[in-house]
Amino acid sequence: MLYIIAVAGTLLAANTLSLMIAGWRIRSRQDETPSVPARPPVSIVVPLCGVEQFSRETLESALSLDWPDYEIIFCVADKTDPVVCLAEEALRKKPLTKAMISVGDDRISANPKLNNCVKGWNAASHGWVVLADSNVLMPTDYLARLMAAWRPDSGLVCSTPLGSRPNGFWAEVECAFLNTHQARWQYAGEALGFGFAQGKSMLWRKKTLDSHGGIQALAAEIAEDAAATKLVNTMGLKVHLVAGPFEQPLGRRTFRDVWARQCRWARLRRVTFPHFFAPEILLGVVPPLFLCMSAALISGTSLFVAALAVLCAAYAPELILAARKNWYMSPLSLVAMVTRDALLPIIWMRSWMAGSFDWRGNRMVIGSQGSRLEAGVAGPIASP
Repeated sequence: MLYIIAVAGTLLAANTLSLMIAGWRIRSRQDETPSVPARPPVSIVVPLCGVEQFSRETLESALSLDWPDYEIIFCVADKTDPVVCLAEEALRKKPLTKAMISVGDDRISANPKLNNCVKGWNAASHGWVVLADSNVLMPTDYLARLMAAWRPDSGLVCSTPLGSRPNGFWAEVECAFLNTHQARWQYAGEALGFGFAQGKSMLWRKKTLDSHGGIQALAAEIAEDAAATKLVNTMGLKVHLVAGPFEQPLGRRTFRDVWARQCRWARLRRVTFPHFFAPEILLGVVPPLFLCMSAALISGTSLFVAALAVLCAAYAPELILAARKNWYMSPLSLVAMVTRDALLPIIWMRSWMAGSFDWRGNRMVIGSQGSRLEAGVAGPIASP
């Protein structure tokens, strides 16, 4: 029984330690803009596909940055995509001298987002290039924060998405996944020397990537951020994160939306970094809760007291982190965190099974052994 309690205590201690590291590493959104010694010209490549609830706002944010010299290249695979009209409207409302909409599809991989970025990367005229998702809400100091995170041993600077403005319970659950779970573990991992790229915002020194195969080198993996992580590591460099993650407004989410997205990300992690993904089954409250309840049952102590102690030890530090960093919180946040943790082991087990999902009009197929990665035109229904 003591062994069971020790394992549960170790898991809870690791959970608390990761929250403490993230709390030390991540700056609050209210902090001042970091100072940067130089402000070189920057190209920002933004792949667009379809119109989302906050598309107008996120597009305009990219055109309102406080930076002396930058260009925006909006990339669209299909000229009939309705997002083209929205991008043109944003350019009329927020005119930028160096801004363009580039249309075309270079199919260098099974990754539609990467294919969409190729023309933008090739058209970029500056030595620094940011690949940024269209649903990132860029603050005016977006480029300053990316540049401030660059170090002598950096090969890439990224940001995780910070969920905000959820509408409905399942969007609250998505916030719980993105913020105090995924962002927390990614920042804790980076602080411990295990930096992983995140495709939401990626700052590259263009000559570095071009000298190692160019943007085509990111087609080596099904996910461009996984390929970026491995490529940077082979260069002997590191992936670093911005001091504070950039916001991604969520809007409404359904259970199916959250399930599909989390299963997709879990499968991609499983096939690209299986040795890091396997221990993910130990994350969340379920393993220590199960162990402590088992110990309480064996010893004849109160199951309620044991469960309450575990829940307090797991969630009190998480709620404190969100509050201290001024991240989104509501009366439903705790329930959303519990729901997230209940889903984690199910998603983990589901990720080891073969399946397909619709990703930006392409059906991605991942085999149960991670050996088959295919893409094609998606049908009307794709399994998550």
